[in-house]
Amino acid sequence: MAFQPIVDVANGAVWAHEALVRGMQGQGAGWVLGQVTDSTRYAFDQSCRIKAIELASALPMNGARLSINFLPNAVYKAEACIRATLAAARRTGFPTDRIIFEVTENERVVDHDHLKSIFNEYKRQGFLTAIDDFGSGYSGLNLLAEFQPDIIKLDMELTRNIDTERARRSIVKAILAVCEDLAITPIAEGIETVEEAKALRDLGVTLMQGYLFAKPAFQSMVTELNLAGLTA
Repeated sequence: MAFQPIVDVANGAVWAHEALVRGMQGQGAGWVLGQVTDSTRYAFDQSCRIKAIELASALPMNGARLSINFLPNAVYKAEACIRATLAAARRTGFPTDRIIFEVTENERVVDHDHLKSIFNEYKRQGFLTAIDDFGSGYSGLNLLAEFQPDIIKLDMELTRNIDTERARRSIVKAILAVCEDLAITPIAEGIETVEEAKALRDLGVTLMQGYLFAKPAFQSMVTELNLAGLTA
């Protein structure tokens, strides 16, 4: 696993660390996921959750949340698959109310009712829920209409060059209005320039993630953030 921080630019603190799967030689998530088959998907998903919690509990989180990606098509029954997650959290002493489960919009969801039941069960157990890569995937606003997570993460295709492109600003502004109306916390992903960060901050987004602040740290937590140009 590698961990990349989600930064609160309002106070310069790490709000959460996202656990990102890596290969034994440091290969990226795409390479790893390419090795997963239908027959290994469930076991892989379970192993990633447990590994992320075990590592995070042994690293200096300093009160930050832990964000874990999950594969919705790997979850057969939410009540059953969540047992190992809860057991790992209890065994390591990691608070469940500091765990976020992200589902990526880039994975085609076969059964939306099933995904809704997963989210409802996670919320019932005290976990936070998030839609990752929002605005880039298969379902878009239809997914959000069916169930409302605690968090949506605006995909980098929406935030890239938002400081210079009026259309992107207008779209993001509209999504943020929906988030406010539905009491959903927005996070901007893929931030690479100070100008992008400032434009998003001006729109009211304070939680951001991207190479501007820090790249993922393999088997460790980022301890130094780049906030140059944002603290004034």
